[in-house]
Amino acid sequence: MTDENILADLHSHTTASDGQLTPSELIERAIGNGVEMFAITDHDTTAGLAEAHTYNQRHETPLKLINGVEISTRWHNHDIHVVGLNVDLEDIQLDDFLTNQRVLRELRAKEIGERLGKAGIDGAYEGAKALAGGAALSRGHYARWLAEHGYATSMANVFKKYLARGKTGYVPNNWSDMATAIEVIHRAGGVAVLAHPSGYKLSAKWVKRLVREFKEANGDAMEVVVSQQTVEDRNNLIALSLKNELFASLGSDFHFPGSWTELGKSMFQPKGVNWVWQMDNWVKA
Repeated sequence: MTDENILADLHSHTTASDGQLTPSELIERAIGNGVEMFAITDHDTTAGLAEAHTYNQRHETPLKLINGVEISTRWHNHDIHVVGLNVDLEDIQLDDFLTNQRVLRELRAKEIGERLGKAGIDGAYEGAKALAGGAALSRGHYARWLAEHGYATSMANVFKKYLARGKTGYVPNNWSDMATAIEVIHRAGGVAVLAHPSGYKLSAKWVKRLVREFKEANGDAMEVVVSQQTVEDRNNLIALSLKNELFASLGSDFHFPGSWTELGKSMFQPKGVNWVWQMDNWVKA
């Protein structure tokens, strides 16, 4: 089977960030689901990749495992994520950048806890920290803790009620800008991918502007196939990628087992699309 029709999933998370499966468990699940090319893209860390590679290599038919990371950035006061694929794990500048990102994450997380505490929700920071288990604390950990303690019926509802812009626990992001993240990824030999462009609750006009400015900042590709996506959304994103001369990527953004998203599920590869693994500088696994 060639890379042109391989079952790929290039966006996923482990317990190294806000996923709920260990790197080994995630690899096992991906293989079980028939995924053949796979990227682990934890938030602002590559800490889960060593275990993932070790576990993957024990299999008779291992995945094509791609070294990845998902970097949080600031764009016009919006949280925008840039995925780095095929990054060099030994790159010192990438490591330093991600270390600083995690410091910024911790500062933001503490302020979220303080704001929730002032609203009468005590112990949120400590509870979310315990769920993180040593990983960099994220809003996802807060959402999980708040949902488990009955403050909302689901993690998605927690975001709507407490963590979204303008809500009690919302703290503006303190990330670097998008162009800096792209530069860091490139210096580490990687490919910079705009993550889930239609998932930021932007208007169609602003999505177009985001994609255009991502390209102007020397971005390489954008995700056009994601979980829980309409055909219209997929077609619109493909059209944007072609218009802006960006390669296309795809990924489930898997965090934990559930009915609404799964590794490798709905990862369609429409014809006439220039896929990221077809780039000249793509590192063959």
